[in-house]
Amino acid sequence: MMKNISVNNIIFGKNQPLNFMLGPCVMESRDHVLYMAEKIQNIFHDMPNQLIFKSSFDKANRTSIESFRGLGIDEGLKVLQEVKETFGVSVITDIHEPVQAAMAAEVVDILQIPAFLCRQTDLVVAAAKTGKPINIKKAQYLAPMDISHVVKKVEATGNENILLTERGTSFGYGGLVTDFRAVPMMQSNGYPVIYDATHSAQVPGGSTTGGMREYIPMMSRAAIAAGCNGIFMETHDNVDQAKSDRGTQFPLDQLKKLIFDLVELHEKIQELDAK
Repeated sequence: MMKNISVNNIIFGKNQPLNFMLGPCVMESRDHVLYMAEKIQNIFHDMPNQLIFKSSFDKANRTSIESFRGLGIDEGLKVLQEVKETFGVSVITDIHEPVQAAMAAEVVDILQIPAFLCRQTDLVVAAAKTGKPINIKKAQYLAPMDISHVVKKVEATGNENILLTERGTSFGYGGLVTDFRAVPMMQSNGYPVIYDATHSAQVPGGSTTGGMREYIPMMSRAAIAAGCNGIFMETHDNVDQAKSDRGTQFPLDQLKKLIFDLVELHEKIQELDAK
């Protein structure tokens, strides 16, 4: 049986509203983060669905040594704290080293384990020991059923506040595919599954990672039909000028319609499941 996982007043699980993790891929500046947080939060007024704001203080797994990394952990956590206080939203960010876990846990509501690093035992255990909810992104190279080994590392610390995220699987050279059977397969571990719609649209390779943004709505709908418990999506107000993942961040001016469409579909799927 799948557990319901609570993050402040937000619940991920069976028969719950479809909740969202949204924000720009990397923190480009304090002002941009606050601007994006305000614009995204405005979408959720008068909705039962909830927002968790996401942005990264550091993108440590960039393709090129010259790629923009972010504001760094000290400045980045200050900005996320300001987002929480200003807009009253929960926040999530990813960590890359065990030493970052306790520092980030003082501010964020969910610690995220990046896909490439989900098998790094010291990182996973350090995050779990904070007691915070942990969002584990399934690696591109990992079969859905093998995420169970990562789950057991978190459970071994006594922390059972776990979310799992499907974000596509490597296929040949330079492509990702989503096997939507992964949603129920990963849910069989007893925890909710989030679908990362933007990273699943990536096309890795070259000096920067590309992507096929036009497929994000379709893949999000497919994940909801497969029974996912939440949607993760990176968004930007000027995707062509974004400093990270510009090929897959979803345009801010199109976000509201997509969210409303996905919420409506999720409600219809719940009605079908209840029959």
